[in-house]
Amino acid sequence: MWGRLMEHEYSLEKEKEQDQRIPTQKELEKELSDYLSKKYGDRIKIVSPLLFPQSEPKRKEEDGKAGARKGGTPAFDMKPEELESYLDGYVVKQDQAKGVLATKVCTHFNRIKCLGKRSKKEKPFSVGMIKNNILMIGPTGVGKTYLIKLIAQKLGVPFVKGDATKFSETGYVGGDVEDLVRDLVYEGHDDIKLAENGIIYIDEIDKIASSQNFIGHDVSRTGVQRTLLKPMEETDVDLKVPHDPISQIQAIEQYRRTGKREKQVVNTKNILFIMSGAFEGLTDIIKKRLKRQGIGFEADIHSSEVNMDILKEVRPQDLIEFGFESEFIGRLPVIVVFDELTKDDLAAILKNPNNPIILSKERDFMAYDINIQFEDEALEKAAELAFQEKTGARGLVSAIERSLMPFEKHLPSTEIKKLLVTAELVGNPGKEIQRIDPNGDMSGPEMEERFERAAANEKQRVKGVIAERAKEFQAQSGLKLHEDRIDLIAEYTLKSISDIDSAFRDFKEMCKQIRTQNEGLFSQLGIDVRLADSAIDEILRISIVQDRDIGELCLNLANDLEYGLKLVRDRVGLESFTITREAVLDPEKYIDNLIKKYYSQEPAVS
Repeated sequence: MWGRLMEHEYSLEKEKEQDQRIPTQKELEKELSDYLSKKYGDRIKIVSPLLFPQSEPKRKEEDGKAGARKGGTPAFDMKPEELESYLDGYVVKQDQAKGVLATKVCTHFNRIKCLGKRSKKEKPFSVGMIKNNILMIGPTGVGKTYLIKLIAQKLGVPFVKGDATKFSETGYVGGDVEDLVRDLVYEGHDDIKLAENGIIYIDEIDKIASSQNFIGHDVSRTGVQRTLLKPMEETDVDLKVPHDPISQIQAIEQYRRTGKREKQVVNTKNILFIMSGAFEGLTDIIKKRLKRQGIGFEADIHSSEVNMDILKEVRPQDLIEFGFESEFIGRLPVIVVFDELTKDDLAAILKNPNNPIILSKERDFMAYDINIQFEDEALEKAAELAFQEKTGARGLVSAIERSLMPFEKHLPSTEIKKLLVTAELVGNPGKEIQRIDPNGDMSGPEMEERFERAAANEKQRVKGVIAERAKEFQAQSGLKLHEDRIDLIAEYTLKSISDIDSAFRDFKEMCKQIRTQNEGLFSQLGIDVRLADSAIDEILRISIVQDRDIGELCLNLANDLEYGLKLVRDRVGLESFTITREAVLDPEKYIDNLIKKYYSQEPAVS
């Protein structure tokens, strides 16, 4: 009886204060727009952000992570194994290359940080310092460029890629090698300090090796090598150059504002240079040396299958004989050789949840509201076709595009919203497209079941990767990754069609947004609440599955719970409340349970 009376009191109180609830963003905008329209007419239009408390400032412990900046320079503190673990999530095989790159890149940036901490009075020892510039050797399509882009993105430093064949010695027609340094400033949004800690990647470096039969001064080869010597070590590159009208205009504008002529330069001391090339013919040079030294390659020295093993025996003297200046090779102390990719490696690339090839095609079809799923056999068939092209991972792109192009062209004109990519479709897309019913599905119940099974397999792969990296993600975010939360992150990864690292960053920010907005809203109402992890996860699940705005969900929850929480607080003097998953799923039931639990107690004495 008492419980029913209290519930009735709660109901009356809720009706009485209904008009005092927190207005939604749209209601506020409408009210403001009506007022301003009456006062100023149609000259003013309201465009406002969500009216929620601002996020807390970045915590101190987050400073110093990759991508953060301190005084214009990266505040770097990653360890080699951390970076290697990150690369493992994206790049198949190449274990030695990933290990070497992760180690030397981390050492390079940690050394910059270490020297930066030294007192100005304590001048750092720099004479004879050797920078960890890197030379990568490997055939096309094995992931050289992809690896360096991943590293630059992870570190949050400016990254510039150049082609060695497009540069010539300064003073001749063609690109200036120093233009790459200036491009770093552009990529760093005109932050010179940040640009001075960037990465310059030059591909096809083997093409500037001097020709054995060339007579005279080879501008496009030896000249470029000599031009690269100073930037690879340390030099000042002037930002204002005669052939760049933009830099000239910027200099004039600077003089107009300040009345001073300031010479802006970029110092290359801390810029990491990474070179790469296929180096065709280098194996023959190494073979000759190995034969002379009597190292046991004689038995199968002519077999093309051991070329990569032979390349791993490369020494600076081989590169000098290949056509490089000794001074140039001396500035590339780290040499890493990439492995060739087998058919199984190519299939593993396609099955990796982070691979951009499949993610790109999923986005292409989602642009037409078509959900596409790949069977494992289809990915293996695509890998087989790509392997025949002998272009490494690049062949995967063309194999997938050839298979799906007819469907990407035709399906948007039909009612079909699901496409299952099978081995038969990859092998003979022309035949499979004939089976499509223009007015409906291209399959029966069996294909529908296969579609769901392919989707389940994809989700399982995503969950597996997240589980493997759970400790790493927990250390980065402080979030506990239990089974339900791993499933939720996997669901968001697939729903957003993104790589796992991006999805996890979004997930972390959404958790922070939910906690900040809810606790801020209740604080404005004079109610002290704490959100349980289960409540945060449930809000996220609703947002992901139903594609609803988090801010809207938080506002609705605050409105649904406000009156009941105030009644309980005023009745029994309860200072704080814990919002659970139950409160998110069924606010009425949650409040009813609170009333039954606390209204039987004596009222708080004021």
